[in-house]
Amino acid sequence: MSTKAITAVDRRAETELQVRAAAKMRARGACPALAAPMSTGDGLLVRLRPAGGALTLPQFRALARAAAAHGNGILEITARGNLQIRGLRAETVGQLAADIEAAGIAVPDGPTIEISPLHGLDPEEVSDPAAMELSLRSTLQALLASPRLAPKLSIVIDGGGAFGLSALSADIRVVAQPDTGWLVAINGDGATATTVAVGPAEAAISAVGEVLSLLAALGQGSRARDIDPALLQAHFPALSATRSLPSRAAKMPLTGLHRLADGKTVLGVRPEFGQMRSSDLTALLDLATTDGATAVRLAPERGFFLIGLAEDRVPAMQIAAARHGFGAQPGDNSEHIAACAGAGACGSAFYGTRTLARRILAAAPALFDGSLTLHLSGCAKGCAHARPALTLTGTAEGYELILNGLAADRPDERIAGGRIDFAIERLARSIEDNRGAGESAAACLTRLGAIGVSKALRQE
Repeated sequence: MSTKAITAVDRRAETELQVRAAAKMRARGACPALAAPMSTGDGLLVRLRPAGGALTLPQFRALARAAAAHGNGILEITARGNLQIRGLRAETVGQLAADIEAAGIAVPDGPTIEISPLHGLDPEEVSDPAAMELSLRSTLQALLASPRLAPKLSIVIDGGGAFGLSALSADIRVVAQPDTGWLVAINGDGATATTVAVGPAEAAISAVGEVLSLLAALGQGSRARDIDPALLQAHFPALSATRSLPSRAAKMPLTGLHRLADGKTVLGVRPEFGQMRSSDLTALLDLATTDGATAVRLAPERGFFLIGLAEDRVPAMQIAAARHGFGAQPGDNSEHIAACAGAGACGSAFYGTRTLARRILAAAPALFDGSLTLHLSGCAKGCAHARPALTLTGTAEGYELILNGLAADRPDERIAGGRIDFAIERLARSIEDNRGAGESAAACLTRLGAIGVSKALRQE
């Protein structure tokens, strides 16, 4: 057989592996973990969360090198603070895993457990969520490993402090309480979850185990929302008397310089639209190392904290970060845009999401008052944002605009490819012309509705 023929066979075999992986992921509804990568338009994607969301700078640098060596060099941080590496191939996933192990990066098995990003550093922290995670994993090891649990099961442990996790929705929430130990709640965020138990760490762990047992009994794919209220009441008799979960919003934004209560500083950094190239990340980490940084903490809102920078070096670091495509100043409008990898990075995408995002930021500032998220999705899969938003989905014919929905939802308006800049300009002008005193962009769009927005977009 010729070399050319062998290459063709290898490519067919690789494609078949990717198709099988994609089918497996769709069947399980799973997150693309290191052991089960997901097929995407630019190859295989791996999502991982290092233990505690913590990395040393050399470890993060090693991940950047591995992303370039074994993938397409694009890394992403998700809205929940997890790390994604794109463009892998079937034969390079194992090599990536070997590099991760060689760098000493621990990636716990089982469901992802997200904990407060400044754990162990923030003097305002009520209790240590890292210690609680270790106790949970140790005590409930068998339950957490159950194949009957949903692959996307989400667990959040919020230790309190300067950067809370109340905005993260989860199947199970474990929240530190100043006087009573830990509060356990299910199915929601800090404002909507239902509290099932309050007590010391041992009682909280027992309650989490009870919820996991209920989910395992319901079968794979079941989430906390699927637990029958009567069954929940039977397992938690004091449920009706248990106080509701207090809503604790994050006390500080991600990006910018933050002084903790003990005087130490951390710098919050966000890659542009949550995406970064390995070369830019490596350059940033090299500068951060020179300026005294020692560690990184991955954080919700698609970013991370640099730990250990001398405060007098922060202004220069913020300027350098911007040169490499990172936002390190508060109030950046780009934080309100969720953009997928887009054309050029993902073969499924119909347009360059990041290029369009920059044009929209310049042309339509009226959209970015903090009241809405703009989701730029290169195709109908909607990988970058799982919640309803002002969404622009790419198609072979152009774009589909959804005022408040997911990328695959029925569009409120279809826009030809060559008219997208005109359409965005008209949308922004319509908001400016119609917004009432004190009215947000989101409220104005809701009031205008599909008919009003369609009329605005069709005006010449």
